[in-house]
Parts: sequence; structure tokens; C-alpha cells
Amino acid sequence: MKLLFFLALLQLSCSGSNQAWAANGSNKTAPTVPAVIVFGDSIVDTGNNNGMSTVIKSNFPPYGIDFPGHFATGRFCNGKIPSDYIASMLGVKEYLPPYLSGLMPADLLTGVTFASGGSGFDPLTSKLVSVISMPEQLDMFREYKQRVRAIVGEERAAKILAGSIYVVCAGSDDVANTYYTTPFRRREYDMASYANFLLHSALSFVEDLINEGAQKIGVVGIPPVGCVPAQRTLDGGMQRSCVPGQNQMAQIYNTALAKEMQSLNAKYPGRLLVYVDIYDILYDIIQQPNKYGFEVSTKGCCGTGDLEVAVLCNTMTSSVCADVSKYVFWDSYHPTERTYQILVSWVYKNYIHVLINN
Repeated sequence: MKLLFFLALLQLSCSGSNQAWAANGSNKTAPTVPAVIVFGDSIVDTGNNNGMSTVIKSNFPPYGIDFPGHFATGRFCNGKIPSDYIASMLGVKEYLPPYLSGLMPADLLTGVTFASGGSGFDPLTSKLVSVISMPEQLDMFREYKQRVRAIVGEERAAKILAGSIYVVCAGSDDVANTYYTTPFRRREYDMASYANFLLHSALSFVEDLINEGAQKIGVVGIPPVGCVPAQRTLDGGMQRSCVPGQNQMAQIYNTALAKEMQSLNAKYPGRLLVYVDIYDILYDIIQQPNKYGFEVSTKGCCGTGDLEVAVLCNTMTSSVCADVSKYVFWDSYHPTERTYQILVSWVYKNYIHVLINN
């Protein structure tokens, strides 16, 4: 069933409109950093996949129903996502635009996201669904640096790039999609060795980012992917339970990443590298939704809530739940705007303050 579902996804075509991201709203909070720069997957992609030939898109209804203007921007959510909340909480701007959109100079100077839904640290992950790989995102960043220098000159550009906060958020698609949904990597790696493969790919990316001049980097761990609705449906049995293997791989990776980030801090004095653990807080929200004001945490709001995500979550074949505020998940893979707000507020309190106060 898993492979058939994956192949079905690949064969679908996406006919949603390519609407541009919404213009930034006003932000009265004084900015604490000059810019926010983000890399990763659909959790932090605000629309880079919109113009690409991939089924991993969300620039069509009902995505974006709670975003200002009530239209789909390419965010895999009903509203704002972590990229936006981080930029907003830091006082930089309300919405972090995708790099692959028509941006004014002021937009570039305050940061963008290079993230691409469906990407991951495993090179195979992005190839399977034809999205932007992590190395390609880094190439886009190199181009971005040149554009910033052309706008403000070498000296000011250096200050902006050195003072910015960089966020790297990937790994979920590697575990849930590449390893557990397709057979390719399981022929080569057992659980522990694949987690180690992802770890070294992630560390290599971080070191490349450091060599490009980044000084304040937050690297987000893998969440409890075995508990997202789609994985419950595909691997959770009749009871649709959390999938132990997927969560275990995430924990193995996270534990090793936390340790290695400490080593990188010692290796690169003057840089500030922070491991951001979101596993426990999101797991708690899923396991105890009432504690956070939710009612449903095993299904998404879109459609049946069991499998609908990306092109499968659309107004032609999928209805929307009556009250999205009661749901932890918007579709079968991505949290709702309200969940993200709770999650990022927790992350800001426990991790981001370290990056801006040191």
C-alpha cells in the first residue's frame, strides 16, 4: 500500500494557480537581527515549489484559507508557518518570502527562505519528487549573497550576513518518505546506519553554511514523524498508532545531532551553533492535545485527515473540517497554523533567544 500510494502521488498532476506570496504586513517590533535566512523542507517552505514541475505543491485551495487574504501562497498549512513566525517574533517582518519569487531589494535584505517542500539531507529524497535539494539551496544562497552585495555594497552586506539568524529544518521527508515509504534505502541501510548517513549529510551542510559566512545557525531536529496522520495510516495498523520505528530513527538522529553540534561549536570558535529539539514538545502536543486546547491529533483537518497532503488536499476532492482550531494537523503531514504558533513560541523561548543574546 505504501509504495502504491507514493507512486500515485508521483503520477498526479497539480493544476493549482501560481499566486505570489502576500506582501509583508507591518511589524512594530524593533528587529533584533538584520535578516532571517532559512533552508529545509515543507515545514519552512513559503512557496519555492510553486513554479516547479513537482506534485509537492500547496499553491491551491484549501491551503491558505486562514492566511491574510485567504489565498494559497505555497505554504503547506492553513496559514502562517514557522518561517513566518520566527521572522515576526524577531521583529524582522511578518512573512518570510520564498527566494524564487519576484522580490524587491528590501525583501532580500531582511531575509528569505530557500526551503523546498519534499527536500531532505539524503540526495535521493529531493530527486524522488523533483524538488530543490539541500546543496541546490546552498547554491541559491551563494547567488543571494551576490545580490545583497550588489544592493548595499560589500561592507554592509558583510554585516547583514554575519548578523543574520540561519535556520536549517530538514530530515522528516528522509525518514518518512525516502526510507519508510520507498524500498530503495532499506536495501543499503538499517535504521541506525541510515540515521548516521543523515547525520553526516546534515553536518556537512552546516559546515558548508559556516564556510559561506553564517555565524548564528539553528539546526532543527526531526519531529516524531511516526505520529503524523499519514504515517499512522500507512504503518500504524488498524488502531492507527504512532509508528515506533520512524520515531526511533528520529530520536537516534536527534541524539547524535545534539552531540555533534557541540563539537562543531568547539571546532568553529566565534560561531554560535544551536541544536533545536522539537521532538518532545510536538510529541506532547500530539499525545495530550487537550492540554494545549486541541481536540484532534490523529487526523488532519483536510479531507478524511488520513492521507490527504499536497495535491491530494484540494477543494475538488477534499472537504475541510468545521473548526480547524481544534486540530493539531492541517493535512496528513503538516501542523496547523495554531500548532506552529505554539511550537515556535516554545522554540523561541528555549533556543532562539540564545542565538540573539550571544
